[in-house]
Amino acid sequence: MAEDKESAGTMAIVKEVHKKISEAFDLFDDECNKTVDVREIGTIIRSLGCFPTEAELHEVITEIEEEEPTGYIRFEKFLPTMTNVLMERRFRPIPEDLLLQAFEVLDQGKKGYLEPEELKKYMTQEGEPFNQDEMEEMLSAAVDPDKNVIFYKDFVSMMTIEDR
Repeated sequence: MAEDKESAGTMAIVKEVHKKISEAFDLFDDECNKTVDVREIGTIIRSLGCFPTEAELHEVITEIEEEEPTGYIRFEKFLPTMTNVLMERRFRPIPEDLLLQAFEVLDQGKKGYLEPEELKKYMTQEGEPFNQDEMEEMLSAAVDPDKNVIFYKDFVSMMTIEDR
């Protein structure tokens, strides 16, 4: 009896996950033919609260692409893979305290802020470098318009979402 309740609960969760995935996918299905441009997959995955690295994103795309890549991803291939990703809670965002620690390491003078050029240097020359568009988008959200610096505590709070 308890097993039936557990199974019913799992099915309800899976149904809700499928609904979320379908809604996110449909936003980018311009032709309403259950396909999306492969370049939109990262945006769709991130809109579902998952934040894979570029390498992890490439792995997911490889898994769901057709044998002969067409430039489009079909919903029927995306759904099972994305269901597994969400159910396993993969690609979760970095917790706020770890992001804050990262910014504090960069803020060697312990000022509580970074200059835009400082952040740009770190983000375009280290790790998985940001491209020009990504950097401009980040700076447009991060830079305090009055002081022209990045108060990283405020920026981290704005960037993070509560883990559900």
